[in-house]
Amino acid sequence: MSRSVRLNTLATPDDTVARSRAVRDRPPRRSRRHPHQREAVISLDTQVIDNPISGERIVIHENVSGPGRLAWELVLAPGGRVPSSHAHPAQEERFTVIEGRMRFRVGLRPIVAGAGTTVVVPPGTVHSFANAGPDPARVLVTTDPALEMAALLETAAAMAREQHAAGRALPRVLDLALFMCDFEREVRAPYLPVAPVRLVMRTLARLAGALGRDSRYRRLRPR
Repeated sequence: MSRSVRLNTLATPDDTVARSRAVRDRPPRRSRRHPHQREAVISLDTQVIDNPISGERIVIHENVSGPGRLAWELVLAPGGRVPSSHAHPAQEERFTVIEGRMRFRVGLRPIVAGAGTTVVVPPGTVHSFANAGPDPARVLVTTDPALEMAALLETAAAMAREQHAAGRALPRVLDLALFMCDFEREVRAPYLPVAPVRLVMRTLARLAGALGRDSRYRRLRPR
């Protein structure tokens, strides 16, 4: 994972100072800019998250995420899919396919989407998605409002990497309970009644803390 990779370029009139003898001997170029004008700063902030179980590579573009909204790019390997159906209680997700073909299920409606197609998932709607083609699929996703979605994506991928390294088919129950409690606003289980599920998850999360079993999960959480 690479976090906060920043590229800054800044030019001023002082940049005419030569960097080598050959450059020094070259006649100076005339600048059409005002003597006190600076070129724009180009800033690129990205956060790359890899999930070895789902086949997802997520690139969060910090510089295009507007106030209250998270913009991220999803690259899904052939055969890749979101681990399970889920819903976001208070967030709308918008998927725009850039390359490849995707298969969505939004509620009970199946959708196959090619390049240029946008699929909108309203808040509280159960949905899932998968790569429907032989090549990697590239999708632009916006989550509105963002809430803690970036932390959710990073934590889910860290749990998947730990699960993959241990060779387990399923995540640890207590880790899953802690995850569901930490991100109650961002995700919920599909089809099941919210209140009983939340009660069970909170009880298991308290048990994990009482037994000291939450330390491994907390290490997976982003700072």
